[in-house]
Parts: sequence; C-alpha cells; structure tokens
Amino acid sequence: MQITSRVILHQGIRSSRRIYYLAFITAWLILIGLLDRATGDVPIQHLYYLPIILAATEFGFAGGLFVSLCSVFLYHLANPRLFQLHEFREGDIVQIILFFTVGLVAAKLTDDANRLRLLSITDDLTGLHNLQSFESHLATLVSQAKKDGSILSVLVLDVDRLKSINDQYGHLAGADAVRIVGQLIARHTPARAVACRYGGDEFVVAIPDCRMEEAVEVAEQLRLSVVNEQVVLATRNFPSGTLSISVGITSRLIPKAAESLAAGEELFKVADDALYRAKAMGRNGISVGQ
Repeated sequence: MQITSRVILHQGIRSSRRIYYLAFITAWLILIGLLDRATGDVPIQHLYYLPIILAATEFGFAGGLFVSLCSVFLYHLANPRLFQLHEFREGDIVQIILFFTVGLVAAKLTDDANRLRLLSITDDLTGLHNLQSFESHLATLVSQAKKDGSILSVLVLDVDRLKSINDQYGHLAGADAVRIVGQLIARHTPARAVACRYGGDEFVVAIPDCRMEEAVEVAEQLRLSVVNEQVVLATRNFPSGTLSISVGITSRLIPKAAESLAAGEELFKVADDALYRAKAMGRNGISVGQ
C-alpha cells in the first residue's frame, strides 16, 4: 500500500528518467571540459557546478559526490599542469574544494526539502497519508478511472468502541489502538491502494482498478487482521478480539462526463453511509453501499 515512505516520495524518478538525466549530465560535463580546455577561463570552470547540482538534486549524496569527482578529473584533463603537484595554485585548490562543497550542500538541501515534503503529507500517528494528501491522490485516481473506464473502490472504516478504550485505559491506549489499525491497513491493502486517517479513528482507503469482489475481500482481510491481533496498548498486553473495525465499501465505474471532485465526494459519502449501517448491525462487520 502507498504509505508516505521515502520510497513513495522518490518513486517519481523512474529508470527512464534517470537515463535521460545521466545522459544529459554526461554530455554537459564533456562540453564544459572541452570549453575549459579551450579557454582556461574561471567563469567557464564555474559551469561545472551546474551538473554537480543537478546530480545531487536527482541522485542524492552519491550522485553529487560522483559528479564532483568527475568534475575534478575533467578539470585536471583540461589543465594538464595540475598533474604536477608543484603546479597547483591557491585558486585550483579552492576550485576543487568548491566542487565537493557544492555537491554536498545541494544534496543536503534536497534531502531536507524531501523530509519537509514527507512531513507535510503524512499523518504523524499512523504514517499513512494525511487528508490533504489523500484528497490530491483521490482526485488523480478518479480522473484515471474516468480515462481508463476502470472501477474505483473506496473503503471507509473506523475503530469500534474507541471511546470505551479511552475511558477505561486512557488516551494513550486509544492512540496506540489507532496506530495499530493504521499499521494493519498499510500491511493488508494492495500496493496500488492509497489510505489516510482523516479523523480521530476514521480511515479511508481508495483502491484503483478494483471490483466490488476484491474490495470486499480486502475489507474482510482487514477486519480479520484487526480482530485477531494481540495488541499492546499503553504498555499493557491485550488478547486478540480487543480491537475490531467496521467497514463501509463502495465500488463505482466513474462516468466520463462526471466532475472529478464531485465523483470523489460521492464515492466517500456512499462508503461512509455503508459504514454507519455496519455499525448499526453490531460492529465488527462490513456493509456494501450501492
């Protein structure tokens, strides 16, 4: 399932895109090296920073360090006198230091930016998507389902009798219960699914290209995984059966003429209504919305 891990955060850099970047960086380095050899001008030598920054941004510390080393090598080839240590000048030493410094700083800034982005889209208690991130993903999934003519399924669920757990064992136990359910959702939903916690103990899962039969199977697997889990709440051990969930499900073929936002809201509403029916039937169950 697509939790907001660093793997998901970096999955946009696909192998084909990596190849394009590698080819571009390589060509750029060779061109700069030729210009450096032809002119020996310091402004031309500063151009080495650009492929270093690009490599650090796209490939992290390893990419920045490798292209920095390549830049040092090309800098030496363009200025053969540097192969003799006594020919080194103060400016040459500064230039080489700058190659590595630029690469490391660019990689660090990129890593920090990715960490901030990760925090901005993650629910801090469960590690799932937060509501803002889920809404963005749902809009994309609805648009894709309209385009492909595929069925989109939505599950809405919550933890049964969480208030009783809070009242009897404290809010730390309740928070642990929510965290455990979030972890089980991440573990027992398909890799293509996107899930979030949108309330205290409420969760929503969107599964693209998923017919009702599969959605019911996923919901039942989730329900069983929760009820069979032996849990630790606020450092206390509890037997299986302590936690349970109720799940509402809907699956729809999105009409091509439908407005994406309205279609997503309708899917959620139908699944949410089904959740209330599941709770009315005694909890720890599944209800299907039409």
